[in-house]
Amino acid sequence: MATFISVQSKKASEVDLAKPLCKFIQQTYPAGEAQSDHCRAAEELNKLRKSAVGRPLDKHESSLETLMRYYDQLCSIEPKFPFSENQICVTFTWKDAFDKGSLFGGSVKLALASLGYEKTCVLFNCGALASQIASEQNLDNDEGLKTAAKHYQFASGAFQHIKDTVLSALNREPTVDISPDTVGTLSLIMLAQAQEVFFLKATRDKMKDAIIAKLANQAADYYGDAFKQCQYKDTLPKYFYFQEVFPVLAAKHCIMQANAEYHQSILAKQQKKFGEEIGRLQHASDLVKTVASRYDEYVNVKDLADKINRALTAAKKDNDFIYHDRVPDLKDLDPIGKASLVKSTSVVVPISQKFTDLFEKMVPLAVQQSLSLYNQRKADLVNRSIAQMREATNLANGVLASLNLPAAIEDVSGDSVPQSILQKSKSVIEQGGIQTIDQLIKDLPELLQRNREILDESLRLLSEEEATDNDLRAKFKERWQRTPSSELYKPLRAEGANVSNILDKAIQADGHVKERYQTHRDTISLLCKPEPELNAAIPSANPAKTMQGSEVVSVLRSLLASLDEVKKEREQLENDLKSVNFDMTSKFLTALAQDGAINEEAISVTELDRIYGSLTHKVQETLKKQDELLKNIQNAHQEFSKMKQSNSESNLREEVLKNLAVANDNFVELVANLQEGTKFYNELTEILLKFQNKCSDIVFARKTERDELLKDLQQSIAREPSAPSIPSQPAYQTAAAGGSKPAASTTPTPAPRTMVSSKPQPPARPPPPVISTANTPVSTATGATASPAPLPGSSAASTAPSQAQGPPYPTYPGYPGYCQMPMPMGYNPYTYGQYNLPYAPQMYQNPGQAPYPGPQQPGYPYPQQPYYPQQ
Repeated sequence: MATFISVQSKKASEVDLAKPLCKFIQQTYPAGEAQSDHCRAAEELNKLRKSAVGRPLDKHESSLETLMRYYDQLCSIEPKFPFSENQICVTFTWKDAFDKGSLFGGSVKLALASLGYEKTCVLFNCGALASQIASEQNLDNDEGLKTAAKHYQFASGAFQHIKDTVLSALNREPTVDISPDTVGTLSLIMLAQAQEVFFLKATRDKMKDAIIAKLANQAADYYGDAFKQCQYKDTLPKYFYFQEVFPVLAAKHCIMQANAEYHQSILAKQQKKFGEEIGRLQHASDLVKTVASRYDEYVNVKDLADKINRALTAAKKDNDFIYHDRVPDLKDLDPIGKASLVKSTSVVVPISQKFTDLFEKMVPLAVQQSLSLYNQRKADLVNRSIAQMREATNLANGVLASLNLPAAIEDVSGDSVPQSILQKSKSVIEQGGIQTIDQLIKDLPELLQRNREILDESLRLLSEEEATDNDLRAKFKERWQRTPSSELYKPLRAEGANVSNILDKAIQADGHVKERYQTHRDTISLLCKPEPELNAAIPSANPAKTMQGSEVVSVLRSLLASLDEVKKEREQLENDLKSVNFDMTSKFLTALAQDGAINEEAISVTELDRIYGSLTHKVQETLKKQDELLKNIQNAHQEFSKMKQSNSESNLREEVLKNLAVANDNFVELVANLQEGTKFYNELTEILLKFQNKCSDIVFARKTERDELLKDLQQSIAREPSAPSIPSQPAYQTAAAGGSKPAASTTPTPAPRTMVSSKPQPPARPPPPVISTANTPVSTATGATASPAPLPGSSAASTAPSQAQGPPYPTYPGYPGYCQMPMPMGYNPYTYGQYNLPYAPQMYQNPGQAPYPGPQQPGYPYPQQPYYPQQ
């Protein structure tokens, strides 16, 4: 009776997890010890997959432990790696567990770039292996019963979890073995078998019959539910119907119900309800008889039947002679109670007791994304503050250059170069002068062209694969079941378009820089000249010695010194803003653990204000202080201008000095802009190389998926049943040649012989000797009579037998011909070794095939063959 159903495992195709994971780690995490640790963990994960699904597993606890560890590890990495078709694209291929395929088509399989699909299939194998281990247990001892019940309940929970999550995990139609209907039925079967194990345990421990009856009735109820699922769900795999699953469920339902009735009858006997005892035993006997007659091939119920029949015989005897209690009808019997001691084990990660996260140090993907957004907010804040300070410094420099400060108060002699101009000239020469700007401008187009080529090549890869996908989709139509490339590549194309816009803006910015450089090139070149040449280029003027000791000059110098201090303070603030570093990982991890989600904006704004609040406040103070200083400088310069003697020479000299000061400021700004542009193009090259790798990886994955899908389509087409036309029946089978055929004759009809030559046909072979009908056994099965012998004077056509002629028999040395050998009546060489059987063997042929020659019936002469004399 102890026949239990186990589930077959799914088979997986080999996949290299290490390579794509390591590539993502190297692109995401900076080089160092952490990156190396993560890459080693990826290698270990790949080895774990090979151990779990890359080979057949033994029906042992250690094998199940390996599978569960791999499932736990998949659950662990799911929030840490962006597995998807357009990020980490790994295609997992699994075969249907119940589909054996065909000779040419192979078995059904599904390939998806989805970690949820991998988790579902691995969990299915966990449930399948658990059912196999449970079915191998020795149920004659408590340890075996305990282990079997535990594994059946785990298997039921695993299948139930798949039923609840498979559609959301795959986002497409799954294979039949992991469809909700199939795994739901498997969950019910495993739960029923677990309940049956508890029934066996209760029976073995000789518990009260009332309890045993309830346990058995509950098991029967579970088996009945599973049987109904198989009976009414047309989406279940054929394996359920053509293998032992369906009949075993029907048999187990009856057996458990019979056990429930048997133990309830014992309770009725104890309560002196002898009629009820007989009624229940009769019902149990009928159930067992049904099993024995219909499902004896799958389940042996002889012992149970004998036990029930003995009890029924004894009960009837006692009731007939002693109690005379009325036997109630089956419908009048009280229903037996139910007691469920089993429950599907919930899948709560980790399901393995020995699980250790290989990527324990890696933060979840939600934290990574929050860190990325935080760093972007931080960069925006720092860049905005630095930009404000630089803009203020440029404004101050512009104001001073327009006022010819500090050169105006330093120009004592009127015929020498002011000290501030000499310092500016020296600084420009030390930075390479005009040659530095020329080289930086020359390098920009090469950097731009390199980035443009990388972007165009990346987009070309996407376009070519998308065109191929569209062609195959148009060819196979609804059979081409995968995400269209046009939809899948939308994020990548949006990223490419964004980079293209950035490049266009960079080209415009480069044009403005070049235009500005051309405007100030001559003045900057003048600054690069030696002091004598620079002095000669500046017009002379009358000295302004009388202004050197005035109060207004002292005020201007004091104000200019204060402004220089403000500029130096800004430089220090800029360094402080750039050097601040704070790790937000712990903050985001805490928020994720407490709330299950991360409010990145609120956390980031609060922390940035705490970290950078004092620095941004100092930045605003320097801006206010500069505004006051510039206002005071302009007022003092107005008084200085009123006191200063002005003439055409001095005005021309002052204008040249102003232009030199402006040239210095433009040189500094142009060099800074060009260096930033060079840095920008180099950083953009790194970003575009990652983008190109991303595009090439997804295109390669799509090509691999395309090849797998094409192979599956070819196999499914090969599995499709063809509809060949049935050939027309040959004429020799519908019309007799040269005579009428007896209606009742079942003589075999050999194939027609092809006549090669046009020689006259030899006379027909003489008939075999006639034996008395008294000594000849005549078959009564067919009611046939012997065919009349041909007349000696008839022609070949008229004397030909009703059957078509076969090939002549070969002749051998020493024999005039095979046909001259005497043959007994009823002999047929086609049935050699069978002519003495009491019945004719059955011949089978494929549909549309001409019938095989049947055996010669006793009482019929051998078909007439033409005689060929030996040459």
